[in-house]
Amino acid sequence: MDLPQSDACFVKAYPRETTEAFLDGHVSAFAFFDGVPLSILYDNTKIAVARICGDGKRERTQAFTELVSHYLFYDRFGRPGKGNDKGKVEGLVKFSRSNFMVPIPVAASFDALNAKLLECCLKRQEERAARHVETIGERLRADLASLRTLPAAPFEPCEKRIARVSSTALVRYRGNDYSVPTAYGFQAVLVKGFVAEVVILCDGAQIARHVRAYGQGVFVYDPLHYLALIETKPGALDQAAALQD
Repeated sequence: MDLPQSDACFVKAYPRETTEAFLDGHVSAFAFFDGVPLSILYDNTKIAVARICGDGKRERTQAFTELVSHYLFYDRFGRPGKGNDKGKVEGLVKFSRSNFMVPIPVAASFDALNAKLLECCLKRQEERAARHVETIGERLRADLASLRTLPAAPFEPCEKRIARVSSTALVRYRGNDYSVPTAYGFQAVLVKGFVAEVVILCDGAQIARHVRAYGQGVFVYDPLHYLALIETKPGALDQAAALQD
């Protein structure tokens, strides 16, 4: 996210370009600036735009509608295929690649990488952009004074999907399977896909929480979910997939 008046920026890396990453990026940027811009300019990403209408208006996706309704900012969109409509953002992408990502950073995790990127964003505020006499950080004060106050209630940056528990107490989300207690077999559940974890709810109550998997065909088990079943079938103890390793 770039604040064009001051040239202050916020950059964060994610494993993939997904709905939950798009939402989390906003939440993280708003927290970094401790406020919400009055308006934000976007390209026509399918994560935010479900359809471009004949009059040029955009039909928002459900996830983007929830984000805008929570933070109450005005969303604007550039013309399709016209990168010059949002030149500041394109410029920030090039700047962050050449200044924050060269040489290619080495990090043990995305959290570690984003900690480095956060340092880069803060350090940039000490610099002067173009012909400005004041530093970016000094000019940022005017931006911060114009931001909308953060809402009192937090926003959950996640993708929501309805799913059904399989006969083996698994719930499929984005090509991977996550376990739930066997008592919930065949029931309908709500899956909340966050960047780093997957939370599964049934009738509004959380029944499972797992670390997010980004592969394909991965099985993510919690052995305790199968404890009640194994108590009735102790012979399966050495063969149950959920108890391997």
